[in-house]
Amino acid sequence: MPPHPLALTRRDLLTAAGLTLSACAPTSHQPSNPAPAGPADLTLRIGPTLANIARDHTIPTLGYNGTVPGPLIRLTENVPLTVDLFNDTDTTEFVHWHGQIIPAAVDGAAEEKSLPVPAHGHLRYRLTPAPAGARFLHTHTMPMSDLTRGTYTGQFAFVYIEPKENPARYDQEVFLATHEWEPFFTSAEEEEQPELPPPPSLKPDPKPNGWEIGYQRFTINGKCLGFGEPIRVREHQRVLFHILNASATENIQLALSGHRFQIVALDGNPVPKPQLVDVLELGTAERISAIVEMNHPGVWILGTPRDDDRTNGLGIVVEYANKSGPPRWIAPPKSRWDYTLFGTDKSPAPPEETIPLVFGKINGGTGGFNRWTINGASYSPSAPPTPLHQGRRYRLVFQNNTDDAHPVHLHRNSFELVSINGKPTGGLLKDVVLVKGYGKVEADVTPAGEGLTLFHCHQQFHMDYGFKLLFNVV
Repeated sequence: MPPHPLALTRRDLLTAAGLTLSACAPTSHQPSNPAPAGPADLTLRIGPTLANIARDHTIPTLGYNGTVPGPLIRLTENVPLTVDLFNDTDTTEFVHWHGQIIPAAVDGAAEEKSLPVPAHGHLRYRLTPAPAGARFLHTHTMPMSDLTRGTYTGQFAFVYIEPKENPARYDQEVFLATHEWEPFFTSAEEEEQPELPPPPSLKPDPKPNGWEIGYQRFTINGKCLGFGEPIRVREHQRVLFHILNASATENIQLALSGHRFQIVALDGNPVPKPQLVDVLELGTAERISAIVEMNHPGVWILGTPRDDDRTNGLGIVVEYANKSGPPRWIAPPKSRWDYTLFGTDKSPAPPEETIPLVFGKINGGTGGFNRWTINGASYSPSAPPTPLHQGRRYRLVFQNNTDDAHPVHLHRNSFELVSINGKPTGGLLKDVVLVKGYGKVEADVTPAGEGLTLFHCHQQFHMDYGFKLLFNVV
Protein backbone atom coordinates (compact mmCIF):
# COMPACT_ATOMS: atom_id res chain seq x y z
CA MET A 1 0.00 0.00 0.00
CA PRO A 2 1.23 3.57 -0.61
CA PRO A 3 2.79 5.56 2.25
CA HIS A 4 0.83 8.17 4.15
CA PRO A 5 0.38 11.19 1.84
CA LEU A 6 2.36 13.54 4.11
CA ALA A 7 4.96 11.01 5.29
CA LEU A 8 8.48 11.60 3.94
CA THR A 9 11.45 9.30 4.30
CA ARG A 10 14.90 10.55 5.24
CA ARG A 11 15.93 10.07 1.62
CA ASP A 12 12.99 12.21 0.48
CA LEU A 13 14.11 14.96 2.86
CA LEU A 14 17.72 14.97 1.72
CA THR A 15 16.85 14.94 -1.99
CA ALA A 16 13.95 17.41 -1.87
CA ALA A 17 14.63 20.29 -4.23
CA GLY A 18 13.25 23.47 -2.73
CA LEU A 19 9.48 22.94 -3.15
CA THR A 20 7.02 20.09 -3.12
CA LEU A 21 4.15 22.28 -4.30
CA SER A 22 3.84 22.25 -8.09
CA ALA A 23 3.16 25.40 -10.07
CA CYS A 24 -0.32 25.60 -11.61
CA ALA A 25 -0.78 26.44 -15.28
CA PRO A 26 -0.37 30.17 -15.99
CA THR A 27 -3.48 32.30 -16.46
CA SER A 28 -4.23 35.61 -18.13
CA HIS A 29 -4.40 37.49 -14.81
CA GLN A 30 -1.90 40.33 -14.51
CA PRO A 31 0.43 40.70 -11.50
CA SER A 32 -0.81 43.09 -8.79
CA ASN A 33 2.68 44.34 -7.90
CA PRO A 34 6.11 44.24 -9.54
CA ALA A 35 7.82 40.84 -9.63
CA PRO A 36 9.97 38.99 -12.14
CA ALA A 37 8.24 37.84 -15.31
CA GLY A 38 8.00 34.17 -16.21
CA PRO A 39 6.75 31.18 -14.22
CA ALA A 40 6.41 31.53 -10.46
CA ASP A 41 8.45 29.37 -8.09
CA LEU A 42 5.32 28.70 -6.05
CA THR A 43 1.68 28.89 -7.09
CA LEU A 44 -1.23 28.71 -4.66
CA ARG A 45 -4.86 28.66 -5.77
CA ILE A 46 -7.61 29.46 -3.29
CA GLY A 47 -10.92 27.87 -4.17
CA PRO A 48 -13.82 25.55 -3.39
CA THR A 49 -13.00 21.92 -2.71
CA LEU A 50 -14.57 18.83 -1.16
CA ALA A 51 -13.02 17.36 1.99
CA ASN A 52 -13.77 13.65 2.12
CA ILE A 53 -13.16 13.28 5.87
CA ALA A 54 -14.93 9.98 6.65
CA ARG A 55 -16.86 7.20 5.00
CA ASP A 56 -19.89 8.74 3.27
CA HIS A 57 -19.06 12.10 4.83
CA THR A 58 -17.84 14.85 2.50
CA ILE A 59 -17.70 18.52 3.46
CA PRO A 60 -17.71 21.42 0.96
CA THR A 61 -15.09 23.95 2.01
CA LEU A 62 -12.33 26.24 0.74
CA GLY A 63 -8.78 24.97 0.35
CA TYR A 64 -5.44 25.46 -1.34
CA ASN A 65 -4.80 23.75 -4.69
CA GLY A 66 -7.83 21.54 -4.24
CA THR A 67 -6.66 19.64 -1.16
CA VAL A 68 -7.18 19.75 2.61
CA PRO A 69 -4.66 20.32 4.09
CA GLY A 70 -2.96 22.18 1.29
CA PRO A 71 0.16 20.56 -0.19
CA LEU A 72 3.30 20.48 1.90
CA ILE A 73 5.49 23.44 0.90
CA ARG A 74 9.25 23.01 1.30
CA LEU A 75 11.37 26.16 0.97
CA THR A 76 15.03 26.93 1.47
CA GLU A 77 16.01 29.46 4.12
CA ASN A 78 16.97 32.87 2.73
CA VAL A 79 16.54 31.78 -0.91
CA PRO A 80 14.06 34.24 -2.53
CA LEU A 81 11.16 32.94 -4.58
CA THR A 82 8.32 34.33 -6.65
CA VAL A 83 4.84 33.53 -5.33
CA ASP A 84 1.63 33.51 -7.40
CA LEU A 85 -1.68 33.59 -5.51
CA PHE A 86 -4.95 33.00 -7.37
CA ASN A 87 -8.32 33.56 -5.71
CA ASP A 88 -11.20 31.61 -7.25
CA THR A 89 -13.71 32.79 -4.61
CA ASP A 90 -16.18 35.70 -4.53
CA THR A 91 -14.45 37.49 -1.63
CA THR A 92 -11.07 39.09 -0.97
CA GLU A 93 -8.58 36.77 0.73
CA PHE A 94 -5.37 37.12 2.72
CA VAL A 95 -2.73 34.40 2.88
CA HIS A 96 -0.69 34.68 6.08
CA TRP A 97 2.83 33.23 6.22
CA HIS A 98 2.66 32.29 9.89
CA GLY A 99 5.95 32.33 11.79
CA GLN A 100 8.06 33.96 9.10
CA ILE A 101 10.00 37.19 9.56
CA ILE A 102 9.00 39.00 6.38
CA PRO A 103 7.78 42.48 5.34
CA ALA A 104 4.25 43.52 6.32
CA ALA A 105 3.26 43.93 2.65
CA VAL A 106 3.48 40.17 2.06
CA ASP A 107 2.69 38.91 5.58
CA GLY A 108 -1.00 38.51 4.74
CA ALA A 109 -3.01 40.55 7.27
CA ALA A 110 -5.43 43.37 6.49
CA GLU A 111 -4.51 45.20 9.72
CA GLU A 112 -0.90 45.43 8.52
CA LYS A 113 -2.06 46.77 5.13
CA SER A 114 -0.74 43.63 3.44
CA LEU A 115 -1.45 43.05 -0.24
CA PRO A 116 -4.87 41.38 -0.63
CA VAL A 117 -5.74 38.64 -3.09
CA PRO A 118 -8.83 40.11 -4.82
CA ALA A 119 -11.92 38.06 -5.55
CA HIS A 120 -11.37 36.12 -8.80
CA GLY A 121 -8.02 37.87 -8.99
CA HIS A 122 -4.28 37.25 -8.91
CA LEU A 123 -1.40 38.52 -6.78
CA ARG A 124 2.32 38.02 -7.41
CA TYR A 125 5.19 39.00 -5.12
CA ARG A 126 8.70 38.06 -4.01
CA LEU A 127 9.31 36.37 -0.66
CA THR A 128 12.49 35.43 1.19
CA PRO A 129 11.61 32.59 3.59
CA ALA A 130 13.03 32.71 7.13
CA PRO A 131 13.65 31.44 9.71
CA ALA A 132 14.20 27.70 9.21
CA GLY A 133 11.80 25.21 10.74
CA ALA A 134 8.14 24.18 10.77
CA ARG A 135 5.96 27.12 9.73
CA PHE A 136 2.57 27.19 8.01
CA LEU A 137 0.25 29.36 5.99
CA HIS A 138 -3.43 30.03 6.43
CA THR A 139 -6.20 32.45 5.60
CA HIS A 140 -6.34 35.64 7.63
CA THR A 141 -9.86 36.80 6.85
CA MET A 142 -12.17 37.78 9.71
CA PRO A 143 -15.34 35.65 9.34
CA MET A 144 -17.09 37.02 12.46
CA SER A 145 -20.32 34.95 12.78
CA ASP A 146 -19.94 33.26 9.36
CA LEU A 147 -18.63 29.79 10.24
CA THR A 148 -18.04 28.91 6.58
CA ARG A 149 -15.11 31.30 6.17
CA GLY A 150 -11.73 32.05 7.72
CA THR A 151 -9.87 29.36 9.62
CA TYR A 152 -13.06 27.30 9.94
CA THR A 153 -12.34 26.25 6.33
CA GLY A 154 -9.58 24.05 4.90
CA GLN A 155 -7.30 26.98 4.05
CA PHE A 156 -4.12 25.84 5.80
CA ALA A 157 -0.90 24.12 4.76
CA PHE A 158 2.43 23.17 6.31
CA VAL A 159 5.46 25.22 5.27
CA TYR A 160 8.82 23.65 6.10
CA ILE A 161 11.85 25.90 5.64
CA GLU A 162 14.99 23.85 5.19
CA PRO A 163 17.90 24.93 7.42
CA LYS A 164 21.34 25.46 5.94
CA GLU A 165 22.58 22.44 7.88
CA ASN A 166 20.37 19.45 8.62
CA PRO A 167 21.94 16.46 10.42
CA ALA A 168 18.81 14.35 9.68
CA ARG A 169 19.21 12.15 12.77
CA TYR A 170 15.98 10.32 12.04
CA ASP A 171 14.69 7.72 9.61
CA GLN A 172 11.29 9.11 8.64
CA GLU A 173 9.59 12.50 8.79
CA VAL A 174 5.81 12.86 9.19
CA PHE A 175 3.71 16.05 8.98
CA LEU A 176 0.37 15.99 10.81
CA ALA A 177 -2.19 18.83 10.90
CA THR A 178 -5.28 18.68 13.12
CA HIS A 179 -8.54 20.44 12.28
CA GLU A 180 -12.21 20.47 13.30
CA TRP A 181 -15.28 20.52 11.05
CA GLU A 182 -18.97 21.42 11.04
CA PRO A 183 -18.74 24.22 13.62
CA PHE A 184 -21.87 25.38 15.42
CA PHE A 185 -22.81 27.95 18.02
CA THR A 186 -23.33 26.59 21.52
CA SER A 187 -24.00 27.97 24.98
CA ALA A 188 -21.66 25.39 26.56
CA GLU A 189 -18.53 27.02 27.95
CA GLU A 190 -15.00 25.77 27.31
CA GLU A 191 -13.94 22.74 29.36
CA GLU A 192 -10.35 23.85 29.95
CA GLN A 193 -9.46 24.46 33.56
CA PRO A 194 -7.86 27.80 34.45
CA GLU A 195 -4.17 27.69 35.31
CA LEU A 196 -4.62 29.78 38.45
CA PRO A 197 -7.53 31.06 40.59
CA PRO A 198 -8.90 34.49 39.66
CA PRO A 199 -7.32 37.45 41.44
CA PRO A 200 -9.43 38.70 44.40
CA SER A 201 -9.76 42.13 42.79
CA LEU A 202 -11.42 40.72 39.66
CA LYS A 203 -15.17 41.20 39.85
CA PRO A 204 -17.40 38.60 38.14
CA ASP A 205 -19.37 39.76 35.11
CA PRO A 206 -23.09 39.82 36.01
CA LYS A 207 -24.07 38.90 32.44
CA PRO A 208 -23.98 35.23 31.41
CA ASN A 209 -21.41 33.96 28.93
CA GLY A 210 -22.18 34.45 25.23
CA TRP A 211 -21.84 32.07 22.32
CA GLU A 212 -19.02 29.53 22.08
CA ILE A 213 -18.07 27.27 19.14
CA GLY A 214 -18.52 23.49 19.05
CA TYR A 215 -17.67 20.92 16.35
CA GLN A 216 -19.13 17.69 15.01
CA ARG A 217 -16.01 16.10 13.50
CA PHE A 218 -12.26 16.13 14.10
CA THR A 219 -9.47 15.17 11.69
CA ILE A 220 -5.75 14.70 11.28
CA ASN A 221 -4.55 15.48 7.75
CA GLY A 222 -8.16 15.88 6.68
CA LYS A 223 -9.28 12.38 7.75
CA CYS A 224 -11.17 11.12 10.79
CA LEU A 225 -9.59 8.36 12.86
CA GLY A 226 -9.73 5.03 11.00
CA PHE A 227 -10.63 6.49 7.60
CA GLY A 228 -7.34 7.67 6.15
CA GLU A 229 -4.17 5.70 5.49
CA PRO A 230 -2.15 4.80 8.62
CA ILE A 231 1.34 6.07 9.33
CA ARG A 232 3.52 3.06 8.51
CA VAL A 233 6.67 2.57 10.55
CA ARG A 234 9.28 -0.08 11.25
CA GLU A 235 10.65 -1.23 14.58
CA HIS A 236 13.75 0.70 15.78
CA GLN A 237 13.03 3.66 13.49
CA ARG A 238 13.41 7.19 14.77
CA VAL A 239 10.42 9.09 13.41
CA LEU A 240 10.34 12.90 13.43
CA PHE A 241 6.77 14.16 13.81
CA HIS A 242 5.91 17.76 12.92
CA ILE A 243 2.47 18.44 14.41
CA LEU A 244 0.36 21.52 13.69
CA ASN A 245 -2.82 22.55 15.46
CA ALA A 246 -4.67 24.09 12.50
CA SER A 247 -7.91 24.56 14.42
CA ALA A 248 -9.91 27.75 14.30
CA THR A 249 -10.61 27.71 18.04
CA GLU A 250 -9.57 24.46 19.78
CA ASN A 251 -6.54 23.86 22.00
CA ILE A 252 -5.68 20.16 21.95
CA GLN A 253 -3.70 17.34 23.53
CA LEU A 254 -2.24 14.33 21.72
CA ALA A 255 -0.61 11.07 22.83
CA LEU A 256 0.72 7.96 21.07
CA SER A 257 -0.16 4.80 22.96
CA GLY A 258 2.90 2.91 24.15
CA HIS A 259 5.37 5.64 23.13
CA ARG A 260 6.86 8.92 24.32
CA PHE A 261 7.75 12.12 22.45
CA GLN A 262 11.17 13.76 22.63
CA ILE A 263 10.46 17.44 22.03
CA VAL A 264 13.13 18.94 19.77
CA ALA A 265 11.44 22.13 18.51
CA LEU A 266 8.51 24.39 19.39
CA ASP A 267 6.94 26.49 16.64
CA GLY A 268 9.79 25.34 14.40
CA ASN A 269 12.52 26.67 16.71
CA PRO A 270 14.94 24.15 18.30
CA VAL A 271 14.57 23.95 22.09
CA PRO A 272 17.64 24.32 24.34
CA LYS A 273 16.76 21.18 26.35
CA PRO A 274 14.98 18.36 24.45
CA GLN A 275 12.80 16.40 26.86
CA LEU A 276 10.64 13.26 26.83
CA VAL A 277 6.91 13.73 27.44
CA ASP A 278 3.86 11.47 27.35
CA VAL A 279 1.33 14.05 26.14
CA LEU A 280 1.64 16.97 23.73
CA GLU A 281 -0.36 20.15 24.24
CA LEU A 282 -0.86 22.58 21.39
CA GLY A 283 -2.75 25.84 21.47
CA THR A 284 -4.33 26.93 18.20
CA ALA A 285 -1.55 27.53 15.61
CA GLU A 286 1.23 26.02 17.73
CA ARG A 287 3.61 23.49 16.19
CA ILE A 288 5.62 20.79 17.92
CA SER A 289 8.47 18.79 16.38
CA ALA A 290 9.23 15.58 18.29
CA ILE A 291 11.22 12.37 17.79
CA VAL A 292 9.54 9.06 18.64
CA GLU A 293 11.59 5.88 19.03
CA MET A 294 9.57 3.08 17.43
CA ASN A 295 10.23 0.38 19.99
CA HIS A 296 6.77 -1.00 20.79
CA PRO A 297 5.54 -3.02 17.77
CA GLY A 298 1.82 -3.15 17.14
CA VAL A 299 -1.03 -1.10 15.72
CA TRP A 300 -1.61 2.00 17.81
CA ILE A 301 -3.63 5.21 17.92
CA LEU A 302 -2.02 8.62 17.97
CA GLY A 303 -4.87 10.77 19.21
CA THR A 304 -6.42 12.94 21.85
CA PRO A 305 -6.87 11.67 25.42
CA ARG A 306 -10.39 13.13 25.30
CA ASP A 307 -12.54 10.10 24.52
CA ASP A 308 -15.43 12.00 22.91
CA ASP A 309 -13.18 13.96 20.54
CA ARG A 310 -11.21 10.83 19.64
CA THR A 311 -14.47 9.00 18.93
CA ASN A 312 -15.42 11.91 16.66
CA GLY A 313 -12.20 11.58 14.70
CA LEU A 314 -9.22 13.23 16.41
CA GLY A 315 -6.64 10.53 15.87
CA ILE A 316 -4.62 8.58 13.32
CA VAL A 317 -3.43 4.97 13.21
CA VAL A 318 0.29 4.16 13.55
CA GLU A 319 1.01 0.72 12.11
CA TYR A 320 4.27 -1.20 12.45
CA ALA A 321 5.46 -3.34 9.53
CA ASN A 322 4.11 -6.91 9.63
CA LYS A 323 1.56 -6.01 12.32
CA SER A 324 -2.20 -6.03 11.85
CA GLY A 325 -5.44 -5.96 13.79
CA PRO A 326 -7.58 -3.23 15.31
CA PRO A 327 -5.65 -0.19 16.56
CA ARG A 328 -5.16 0.01 20.32
CA TRP A 329 -5.60 3.01 22.56
CA ILE A 330 -4.02 3.16 26.01
CA ALA A 331 -4.75 6.28 28.03
CA PRO A 332 -1.51 8.14 28.83
CA PRO A 333 -0.52 8.99 32.40
CA LYS A 334 -1.80 12.28 33.71
CA SER A 335 0.65 15.03 32.97
CA ARG A 336 0.88 18.80 32.89
CA TRP A 337 2.36 20.67 29.95
CA ASP A 338 5.17 22.98 31.05
CA TYR A 339 7.08 25.12 28.53
CA THR A 340 9.89 25.67 31.02
CA LEU A 341 10.94 22.00 30.82
CA PHE A 342 12.50 22.79 27.45
CA GLY A 343 14.20 26.06 28.36
CA THR A 344 17.36 26.99 30.23
CA ASP A 345 17.79 28.35 33.73
CA LYS A 346 19.77 31.28 32.37
CA SER A 347 17.95 34.59 32.73
CA PRO A 348 17.67 36.57 29.47
CA ALA A 349 19.10 40.04 29.22
CA PRO A 350 16.92 42.63 30.97
CA PRO A 351 14.52 44.51 28.70
CA GLU A 352 14.83 48.14 27.82
CA GLU A 353 11.08 48.58 28.19
CA THR A 354 8.16 46.56 29.62
CA ILE A 355 4.73 46.56 27.97
CA PRO A 356 1.82 45.15 30.03
CA LEU A 357 -0.94 43.47 27.98
CA VAL A 358 -3.93 42.60 30.15
CA PHE A 359 -6.55 40.32 28.57
CA GLY A 360 -10.19 40.92 29.49
CA LYS A 361 -13.62 39.60 28.57
CA ILE A 362 -17.04 41.25 28.44
CA ASN A 363 -19.73 38.60 28.50
CA GLY A 364 -22.21 38.83 25.66
CA GLY A 365 -25.16 37.40 27.56
CA THR A 366 -27.50 34.68 26.36
CA GLY A 367 -27.64 34.69 22.57
CA GLY A 368 -24.96 37.38 22.28
CA PHE A 369 -21.29 37.52 21.41
CA ASN A 370 -18.57 38.00 23.99
CA ARG A 371 -16.19 40.90 23.52
CA TRP A 372 -12.47 40.68 24.21
CA THR A 373 -10.15 43.44 25.34
CA ILE A 374 -6.44 44.19 25.69
CA ASN A 375 -5.72 46.78 28.37
CA GLY A 376 -9.44 47.50 28.62
CA ALA A 377 -10.13 48.15 24.93
CA SER A 378 -11.30 46.04 22.01
CA TYR A 379 -9.48 46.45 18.72
CA SER A 380 -10.48 49.46 16.65
CA PRO A 381 -9.08 50.16 13.15
CA SER A 382 -9.12 53.86 13.98
CA ALA A 383 -6.93 53.49 17.08
CA PRO A 384 -3.30 54.50 16.50
CA PRO A 385 -0.85 51.57 16.62
CA THR A 386 1.48 51.21 19.59
CA PRO A 387 4.98 52.31 18.51
CA LEU A 388 7.99 50.01 18.90
CA HIS A 389 11.59 50.78 17.98
CA GLN A 390 13.55 48.43 15.78
CA GLY A 391 16.40 46.75 17.68
CA ARG A 392 15.03 47.69 21.13
CA ARG A 393 14.36 44.79 23.53
CA TYR A 394 10.81 44.79 24.91
CA ARG A 395 9.26 42.60 27.58
CA LEU A 396 5.63 41.80 26.81
CA VAL A 397 3.71 40.81 29.94
CA PHE A 398 0.62 38.76 29.06
CA GLN A 399 -1.76 38.88 32.03
CA ASN A 400 -4.87 36.79 31.41
CA ASN A 401 -7.75 38.10 33.52
CA THR A 402 -10.21 35.62 31.99
CA ASP A 403 -10.92 31.94 32.63
CA ASP A 404 -10.34 31.14 28.92
CA ALA A 405 -7.00 29.95 27.55
CA HIS A 406 -5.57 32.25 24.88
CA PRO A 407 -2.99 31.18 22.26
CA VAL A 408 -1.52 34.60 21.50
CA HIS A 409 0.51 35.26 18.35
CA LEU A 410 2.84 38.05 17.28
CA HIS A 411 3.24 38.48 13.52
CA ARG A 412 6.57 38.89 11.74
CA ASN A 413 8.64 38.10 14.86
CA SER A 414 9.61 35.39 17.29
CA PHE A 415 9.67 36.09 21.02
CA GLU A 416 11.66 34.50 23.83
CA LEU A 417 9.72 33.12 26.79
CA VAL A 418 11.22 34.40 30.04
CA SER A 419 8.59 33.51 32.66
CA ILE A 420 5.55 31.21 32.93
CA ASN A 421 3.35 32.01 35.94
CA GLY A 422 6.39 33.32 37.78
CA LYS A 423 8.68 30.40 36.86
CA PRO A 424 11.71 31.77 34.96
CA THR A 425 13.03 30.25 31.76
CA GLY A 426 15.16 31.23 28.79
CA GLY A 427 16.15 30.28 25.28
CA LEU A 428 12.65 29.28 24.13
CA LEU A 429 11.78 31.07 20.88
CA LYS A 430 8.13 30.91 19.81
CA ASP A 431 5.56 32.84 17.80
CA VAL A 432 2.50 31.52 19.71
CA VAL A 433 2.21 30.92 23.44
CA LEU A 434 -0.82 29.49 25.23
CA VAL A 435 -1.70 31.68 28.21
CA LYS A 436 -3.99 29.60 30.43
CA GLY A 437 -6.94 31.02 32.38
CA TYR A 438 -5.79 33.64 34.90
CA GLY A 439 -2.20 32.83 33.93
CA LYS A 440 0.72 35.16 33.31
CA VAL A 441 3.45 34.80 30.69
CA GLU A 442 6.36 37.12 30.03
CA ALA A 443 8.12 37.16 26.66
CA ASP A 444 10.88 39.32 25.21
CA VAL A 445 10.94 40.55 21.64
CA THR A 446 13.40 42.67 19.68
CA PRO A 447 11.47 43.83 16.59
CA ALA A 448 13.33 42.75 13.48
CA GLY A 449 11.66 44.74 10.72
CA GLU A 450 9.95 48.08 10.30
CA GLY A 451 6.23 48.42 9.68
CA LEU A 452 2.89 47.36 11.10
CA THR A 453 2.90 44.20 13.22
CA LEU A 454 -0.25 42.48 14.47
CA PHE A 455 -0.65 40.85 17.89
CA HIS A 456 -3.75 38.75 18.52
CA CYS A 457 -5.32 35.70 20.07
CA HIS A 458 -5.23 32.91 17.47
CA GLN A 459 -8.61 31.66 18.65
CA GLN A 460 -10.63 32.89 15.66
CA PHE A 461 -13.75 33.74 17.66
CA HIS A 462 -11.74 35.82 20.13
CA MET A 463 -9.79 37.64 17.42
CA ASP A 464 -12.97 38.45 15.47
CA TYR A 465 -14.55 40.07 18.49
CA GLY A 466 -11.81 42.40 19.65
CA PHE A 467 -8.76 40.41 20.80
CA LYS A 468 -6.05 42.06 18.75
CA LEU A 469 -3.63 44.98 18.93
CA LEU A 470 -1.49 46.67 16.28
CA PHE A 471 2.13 47.67 16.75
CA ASN A 472 4.16 49.89 14.45
CA VAL A 473 7.90 49.25 14.34
CA VAL A 474 9.89 52.36 13.46
